[in-house]
Amino acid sequence: MDSRANILQAIAKNQPPATPLPDISDIAVVDYQVVEKFKTTLEAIGGQSIEIQTLEEVVSYVKTYFNEGQRVISTIPELAPVAETDWQTQDPHTLENVEFNILEAKMGVAENAALWLTEAQLGQRVAPFITQNLAVVLDPKTIVATMHHAYDRIANADYGFGLFLAGPSKTADIEQSLVLGAHGSRSMTVFLLTSFSG
Repeated sequence: MDSRANILQAIAKNQPPATPLPDISDIAVVDYQVVEKFKTTLEAIGGQSIEIQTLEEVVSYVKTYFNEGQRVISTIPELAPVAETDWQTQDPHTLENVEFNILEAKMGVAENAALWLTEAQLGQRVAPFITQNLAVVLDPKTIVATMHHAYDRIANADYGFGLFLAGPSKTADIEQSLVLGAHGSRSMTVFLLTSFSG
């Protein structure tokens, strides 16, 4: 047996006994309206929220703010009139010129405006990071108060890859000056679809 195997075997033999997780229900209590808190937090971290009734409003948004030559992609079939929807199996390098990417999130978190996306919503793992501008369609009824509530919801879910994504890319490392779009999308828009049926 090599030294690595010896070390791993020694660690396995010296595991402490399992203990139950602490009850955190007391600290997960909130006294705010989750949708309003989500919107306020999103704005504070550099994003914007837009309330919509139908996905047709997203189509109109794309037509208003993006030129015909700019590349727009989405994982939402209803947005095919203004976005490519068949790009998920392409070489990820071909996404380098994406101007606007529109995804669907399964959950939002009010305390930090994070959005939960799995590989099924991402299309490709690189997609939300390589685009110049990112938008996410979210059912406001899926917004939870805190990350504690979010982890409770996904604890037993079956997914191969998932991530929490909050706001546009940003850094304040240089002279403590906030720069948006430092190493990812320059903007983040969340479409709150109030008539969501999916």
